[in-house]
Amino acid sequence: QVSRDYGSPQLSKKRGGLPLTEVVEPVDFEEYVSSHAPGVEPGPLRQLMEFPQDDLELLQQDKECTTLEPPLPEEEDSLDPRVRDALAVYTDDWLVIQRKYQRYSTAYTPHSSERQRERQRGLAKQTFELDEAAAAERQEDQDDAKRRSVSIDETPRGSWASSIFDLKNSSPDALLPSVLERTAAEDMDRRNTEARLQGRHGDLLGLYPPPDEDEAVERCSPPEVPKEHCGQRIMVKCLSLKFEIEIEPIFGTLALYDVKEKKKISENFYFDLNSDQMKGLLKPHTPHIAISTLARSAIFSITYPSADIFLVIKLEKVLQQGDIGECCEPYMVMKESDSTKHKEKLEKLRLQAEQSCSRLGRFRMPFAWTAIHLLNIVSSVGGMDRSDPDSDSERKSHGTWNERKKKGFERMSVGDDMCNFATFRPATLTVTNFFKQEGDRLSDEDLYKYLADMRRPSSVLRRLRPVTAQLKIDISPAPDSPHYCLSPELLHVKPYPDLRVRPTKEVLEFPARYVYTPHTTYRNLLYVYPQSLNFSSRQGSVRNIAVKVQFMAGEDPSQALPVIFGKSSCAEFMKDAYTPVIYHNKSPEFYEEVKMKIPANLTDNHHLLFTFYHISCQPKQNTPLETPVGYTWIPLMQHGRLRSGSFSLPVSVEKPPPSYSVLTPDVQLPGMKWVDNHKGVFNVEVTAASSVHTQDQHLDKFFTLVYVLEEYSFPFRLKDVIITEANMEGELKASMAALRGALLDTCVRFLHQLLNKLIQLIVYPPVIAGQIVNLGRAAFESMALLVNLIHKNLEGNQDQHGRNNLLASYIHYCFRLPTAEPVVPSYELPVQYATISRATARPSSLHLSRSKSISNSNPDLATTPVSPDEEVQRIIGSKLLHEELALQWVVSTSTVREAALQQAWFFFQLMTKSMAHHLFLTSKLEVPRRQRFPDRFVDDIAALVCAISADIASRYHKDVELVERLNSSLAFFLNDLLSLMDRGFVFNLIRSYYKQIANKLHTAQNPSSLNALRMDFIRIVSSHEHYVTLNLPCSTLSPPASPSPSTSSTTSQSSAFSSMVQDQGVATMFELSVPFRQQHFLSGLLLTELSLILDPDGDGVFFLHKKAISAVHSLLCSHDADPRYMDPQVKAHVAQLYLPLVPIVMETLNQLHDFSDSSPARVRHASSHADDADPDGSSTISQSVAMAIAGSPLPHVKTNPFAGRQSSSLSAECSRTLLVCFLWVQKNADAALLERWVSDLSVQQINRLLDLLHLCISCFEYKGKKTLERINSLTFKKSQDMKARLEEAILGTIGARQEMVRRCRERSPYGSQENVRWRKNVTHWRQNADRVDKSKAEVEQESVVDGNLATEASLIVLDTLEIIVKTVVASELKESVLGGVLRVLLHSMAGNQSALFLQHCFTTQRALVFKFPEMLFEEDTELCADLCLRLLRHCSSSVGSVRSHASASLYLLMRQNFEIGNNFARVKMQVTMSLSSLVGTSQNFNEEHLRHSLKTILTYAEEDHELRDTPFPEQVQDLVFNLHMILTDTVKMKEHQHDPEMLIDLMYRIAKGYQNSPDLRLTWLQNMAGKHSERGNHAEAAHCLVHSAALVAEYLNMLEDCRYLPIGCVSFQNISSNVLEESAVSDDVLSPEEEGICAGKYFSELGLVGLLEQAAASFNMAAMYEAINEVYKILLPIHEANRDFKKLASVHGKLQDAFNKVYNQVSYVQRMFGTYFRVGFYGCQFGDLDEQEFVYKEPSITKLAEISHRLEEFYSERFGDVVKIIKDSNPVDKTKLDPNKAYLQITYVEPFFDTYEMKERITYFDKNYNLRTFMYCTPFTLDGRAHGDLHEQYKRKTILTTSHAFPYIKTRINVLHKEEIILVPIEVAIEDMQKKTQELGFATTQDPADSKMLQMVLQGCVGTTVNQGPLEVAQVFLSDIPDDPKLFRHHNKLRLCFKDFTKRCEDALRKNKSLIGPDQREYHRELERNYHKLKEALGPLINRKIPQLYRALPAQTPQTQR
Repeated sequence: QVSRDYGSPQLSKKRGGLPLTEVVEPVDFEEYVSSHAPGVEPGPLRQLMEFPQDDLELLQQDKECTTLEPPLPEEEDSLDPRVRDALAVYTDDWLVIQRKYQRYSTAYTPHSSERQRERQRGLAKQTFELDEAAAAERQEDQDDAKRRSVSIDETPRGSWASSIFDLKNSSPDALLPSVLERTAAEDMDRRNTEARLQGRHGDLLGLYPPPDEDEAVERCSPPEVPKEHCGQRIMVKCLSLKFEIEIEPIFGTLALYDVKEKKKISENFYFDLNSDQMKGLLKPHTPHIAISTLARSAIFSITYPSADIFLVIKLEKVLQQGDIGECCEPYMVMKESDSTKHKEKLEKLRLQAEQSCSRLGRFRMPFAWTAIHLLNIVSSVGGMDRSDPDSDSERKSHGTWNERKKKGFERMSVGDDMCNFATFRPATLTVTNFFKQEGDRLSDEDLYKYLADMRRPSSVLRRLRPVTAQLKIDISPAPDSPHYCLSPELLHVKPYPDLRVRPTKEVLEFPARYVYTPHTTYRNLLYVYPQSLNFSSRQGSVRNIAVKVQFMAGEDPSQALPVIFGKSSCAEFMKDAYTPVIYHNKSPEFYEEVKMKIPANLTDNHHLLFTFYHISCQPKQNTPLETPVGYTWIPLMQHGRLRSGSFSLPVSVEKPPPSYSVLTPDVQLPGMKWVDNHKGVFNVEVTAASSVHTQDQHLDKFFTLVYVLEEYSFPFRLKDVIITEANMEGELKASMAALRGALLDTCVRFLHQLLNKLIQLIVYPPVIAGQIVNLGRAAFESMALLVNLIHKNLEGNQDQHGRNNLLASYIHYCFRLPTAEPVVPSYELPVQYATISRATARPSSLHLSRSKSISNSNPDLATTPVSPDEEVQRIIGSKLLHEELALQWVVSTSTVREAALQQAWFFFQLMTKSMAHHLFLTSKLEVPRRQRFPDRFVDDIAALVCAISADIASRYHKDVELVERLNSSLAFFLNDLLSLMDRGFVFNLIRSYYKQIANKLHTAQNPSSLNALRMDFIRIVSSHEHYVTLNLPCSTLSPPASPSPSTSSTTSQSSAFSSMVQDQGVATMFELSVPFRQQHFLSGLLLTELSLILDPDGDGVFFLHKKAISAVHSLLCSHDADPRYMDPQVKAHVAQLYLPLVPIVMETLNQLHDFSDSSPARVRHASSHADDADPDGSSTISQSVAMAIAGSPLPHVKTNPFAGRQSSSLSAECSRTLLVCFLWVQKNADAALLERWVSDLSVQQINRLLDLLHLCISCFEYKGKKTLERINSLTFKKSQDMKARLEEAILGTIGARQEMVRRCRERSPYGSQENVRWRKNVTHWRQNADRVDKSKAEVEQESVVDGNLATEASLIVLDTLEIIVKTVVASELKESVLGGVLRVLLHSMAGNQSALFLQHCFTTQRALVFKFPEMLFEEDTELCADLCLRLLRHCSSSVGSVRSHASASLYLLMRQNFEIGNNFARVKMQVTMSLSSLVGTSQNFNEEHLRHSLKTILTYAEEDHELRDTPFPEQVQDLVFNLHMILTDTVKMKEHQHDPEMLIDLMYRIAKGYQNSPDLRLTWLQNMAGKHSERGNHAEAAHCLVHSAALVAEYLNMLEDCRYLPIGCVSFQNISSNVLEESAVSDDVLSPEEEGICAGKYFSELGLVGLLEQAAASFNMAAMYEAINEVYKILLPIHEANRDFKKLASVHGKLQDAFNKVYNQVSYVQRMFGTYFRVGFYGCQFGDLDEQEFVYKEPSITKLAEISHRLEEFYSERFGDVVKIIKDSNPVDKTKLDPNKAYLQITYVEPFFDTYEMKERITYFDKNYNLRTFMYCTPFTLDGRAHGDLHEQYKRKTILTTSHAFPYIKTRINVLHKEEIILVPIEVAIEDMQKKTQELGFATTQDPADSKMLQMVLQGCVGTTVNQGPLEVAQVFLSDIPDDPKLFRHHNKLRLCFKDFTKRCEDALRKNKSLIGPDQREYHRELERNYHKLKEALGPLINRKIPQLYRALPAQTPQTQR
């Protein structure tokens, strides 16, 4: 039996014994695996047991050779040792050791979005009503335009008959089979489960966005294969060169120069474009022309593009008599066109040229030059988009080292950013101007001056007379792999299809600055640059001087080697080269470049020989053509070094003596004659482009010493030191120490050789004079310092873990253990080289005779040898690199140790590769892991890991960057060791690391950053490809299923624990118990980490949450994508490793983000806040307690800046990821196991689990295609991310690594191959690029994925619910959780779900109701109501299958309710109410669909034979018909859904129709309230709620007589007079006791309170604060009676706010309550609106034009353009209207109050509340015009009375009653004057005073010019006493008005005087003058009284007059 039982009963009380903060002792892995021989047949489960056999593989990869011929030296034999070594490095295959399955690890195959998309291909599209509806809506919008509005019938409900007829004729949906059959619950469950498991999506996480790349610390990409450096490449093609005259051949040279760096940055490219005729002139001198010299196009490489690069073209011609000027003359003056003129002259020139060619054809002379500024080509041709200044950094150049990497420490000039030679539009140039060469200005220095000058506008060169010619060249970016290309060594570069084609040459680059790339191919070139010669003191005829350069292998002239490259149209290699001749110049300058290939085997005899000749240009008698006039030379090898650099050499007059070549010319040789007293008269520079010769003294010395040692060639002279056996060790160590002085560039170029040599010295300590010299420490130090140097200086060349690419690729590809000791000849043996292969070691017996010596530098050699075999090895002194490295590292100190720590990764990787290679070489891979490595080495490793862990723990806050690197390096190292060593040992190493960190955690000031390090560590270790196997997934913690205790096995592990009872076993599997953590060691660590970080009492900092969750997510993702774990049985075992995740997530329930905000109020936290102590004692200990037990004082809480939050809540993103992981476990774990676990949970815990499932449903709800189109893909994560960044910054934990990763990422825009979608940190540097609108297809695909995710998540929840129900059925104790189960089900139905899910959901719901009917029908009404609502909603679904299921469920629900009590009143009631509320609130409700469902229900009732004879079918029919009626109303509502007023009217009417069904009326009132709120009509919404409350109050009053409750709607009339219409219908119609009546949740005291609260809130939003008081007057007694002081406090608080607002907003400006308009409808188009008049309430400050426009537009849309607006307010004569048109008359009306009312309506609020009368005025004259003169101007006042008072439950109210008042002209005048006087009064008393306003009003009153002003009014009406006595009163009233008016004018003037400044005095005087005039004019009119009025009065009239 495999299963063992771990854990003991007494331990499990406390989370499995050990607190989580302590790491348990892991299982001894090797022991376990060997003792538990897999009892499984070979198959998927078998591979979980042990690593596969072929886990490691060793690959020999061929090096890619870019040329057809391998670049090797010609002399294969007797190679120089350094060439031999170089070739070994450059030609050996790559040796790669890789873990074969590593591709399954997250480290190498990240879950990028790309890969995710790959996995999501071919998903089935789920059907969602949401998307269907959206599609249908688009369709409808098109149809809508065609539909016309139909009038509503006046009857409130459609007639029964018609409605039933509709129903009978509609068709039902498909009936579900077997719905009516009665089956046993078990069978039903089995069927459902089978159905549910069919066609499920395998990998849940494939549907979820991939894990966040920023967290992926384990990411590594294999290093780049080392390759030669190559810059940006441009191709230059020379097309043609034409001069005005063609008389002789011309030769060209191209090269690149960088003016700023003053450096020639490429070798020369030679071309000639001469015609065959011209070439023919030189035939005798070039008998053989090699095809390689005919190239006309060249590829230049530019590593450092800059604005200062010029392409310089120099032309030369054959030497002829005369200086350069004379020879250029003909080219400057003669033109081909006037050839007749110059015919003879030309002939003469041609003749001369022919003679020169035949005689002097070997020599050249300078002719002309020009230069092309490359920047102009690149930029002017529009190479790049100029708008992007950083375009350079967007592009990666070919090399491994690109521009940006240098930018870090060498900022380039602005111009440089513009240069980009890799992409520009090709250009063809024609160069017309050449400058003639000046004989005294030929040096490079002069050239740089010219070039710098060329860029200036007033160039000196421009003034020179040019040589006119036409040179055509093409410049373009070079293609990636051009055909027919020759390398600088003239090898054929692949592809080279045909060797006969004219080639292109690759031109060697001399980079302007260092290029840090190691050599990978053999190159050995030498360039010689003669610079100047000074023969001015040389006697004799030396004027036309040519220098001949030769490479000599010895002193005999015949030993000149043909190694000089030919130029153009000549042989490929020459034995000599001549410099161009400058006519008659004794001290010429040269610009020649002589290129040679160096032989592989240089000796001391090889030298360069320079011979100086005088050339006689004129053929004279007995004058030879060339006369030697001097000699000098350079010996090439000295002390084992190649000599290069600048030389200033003396020149000998005669031939040097024999054996001169080993000495330098500086030596005074006896009897030699020198030019100018042996002074240096000849300057020459020699440079080598060599991958063999380092040309660096430190490196050279080191290599030379090693070769001396290898060949044992003592004594050896090195400069002034003689190396002997005695001083060899010292010198060698000194040279190793001196390596740090070498030039970094050179070290990098020879990196591979250098490291190989150092490693060789460690592995094979040399034997000197019979003593083994241990150089281990010295070599280790050199290596450490070298590696550090490279790192420090090449910052940009690192991956995210800070590993330098060059070093990483060295280890990965180049490094191998030296398999043979370098052969060390003893003295007797002849000197012998090891062959390149070094495959054979010498027989060990040879060395046994050597004396055994112990070197002082290796402390470990003195220990006693272990085995004879080892003894031999010791004596030979061959060591194993990994052992030596571990040892040296452990014993290293101070700087070396620090250097090694800085680059720990390098040594770790070196060790792992060495270990692996060693296992391959010694065939130990078959050996058990314990026996693979000696104990000594194992101890060293343990010591090393321990020491490094201690470093991490102690230095984490000082050297953040170092520690981050160290931490990840250590983790990667352990990850590697898991594939090589004893795994139990590695687990213990992990444990020791954990201990070190844990010890530090207690005292850390910033524990979160230590936590972060530990998190990264475990994440990297866990990214092992055999992670699952390492966790022993098949080990069972629980005993076998039999209840008897299992017999304990004798293995060391399990005997430690006693056996336990079964259920305890399941509990240990789901908890982080000791057995769990021991068996599943890594998984235990990871989950423990998660658990501690999420602990609500801990200080889980946001970024830690994210780290921990992301780690788990990423692992689960990799399991899902891993083909090895596809089998469900295997998956279940994998899921076993994550079972504790379930309780962990349950515990974080309160911290999770609440996703349900948008969904209706939910029952969240209902059970979660209850006390979590479990009765049965299995409660878990809280973590802070655990920490305290562990002895941690938790001192760090203070430092957390976010500690303010009660519990650290998780962000939405983290919560979502955590939930998806939870679902993964639920999906993949073994169902039987989950069942056993659930059956052990307490009710409380199950409720928690249900809450969690509830949350999952909300979290993964499908959002619909529309939202996907809207959401910018990046916004979702961004804010969260910023929060994490901020936090990291505050807490100082933002690691250097993350910074670096970020830098690396920004360098290559999206990491390696990551696409942009979730790349967040991209957002802040490419803001605009991200607003990419997703393509149609992308959105489509996204919605498919989203839909599948939602479906799968919901189905997993459903599976879990079924498990819960199952356990409840079994135990019967936990029925209390059933309600919770149903709630989750209902919640899932409420969201947007796919048809697939809903079918399963309904089957589960039916099963649930079937098993527990009493739950719905006896206990909780709420549930029944909710269920009915959900079912009905789905009955109206547009998806047929969903309707089928929903109607089946609904039918069964009725049937079940009926069977319980022969009546299904409850369901009836709930369904009717549900339908009403559904109709009112749902936007896209479709009655057609519902009609089908109703018909289906009817059909079920007819088909149901069992109940045929009961009243049931009849009742069903009644219900269905009733529902159908409601539906019919709905149809009408649908028609008016765009006409808000009409819609509300209709709802109003429906509600009225339910007058005797209070529940439904309430529902409709609430629907109306909802509609009003949506449109912002808060006052109306409030009134709907008040009406609802009144209705409830009525019925409550009928039910019970309660003193403090309102007595019914009477109590509400203070709020609104309209409420009385809610008074109850007489009792005989309705008794509230009947079942199912007033059963809704609102018909209760609580419901009433809720409604009133809502009403108050709405009044508050409507700013009707006064009404709030009235509402609370009703509420307060209820709260007082309940002694609910908290509520009372809150209510009084709200009242205080309300009154404060009223008090502060006295001036009417702040509150606007509404504007009223009368709207009349005329025309039969309006249906039942025709001739109706309404008062509309519009939002405040609505202008007449606005409402006119709105209504006109609205009705035009419905009726077309027949709508007309009647512009006046006069009564409408229907007969005069066009019957085919629709007329609207709209008038602004004002509230109207009688005088008595005005006494009561004091405040602004009073004047705007409870309004029933309105007024508008219409001016008219008797003859029909609207306006006339004063005396004929009449006015009509119309007063309207509405049926209800505003505000009401709707926004338009019918006009009931209309009366008109007509004012005669004098009355109109009186009103006008009263108004003017009022305005004046207001302006005068206004506070604060407003002078502008005052002056305006005054001007209008006293201005003389005012038309129809006061004066005119007085003159018209007051000058004569009227004839009609009826008007006397009016006359008098007007007179008094004027008196008042003048008084007010005076007051206003007085006020104005006090306000004005000096500047307005004049204006004021003018006003006063006008006023006096007015007063005078009015005086007589005012004072004239009408005697008739005063006749009958007594005498004191004068007083009354006053």
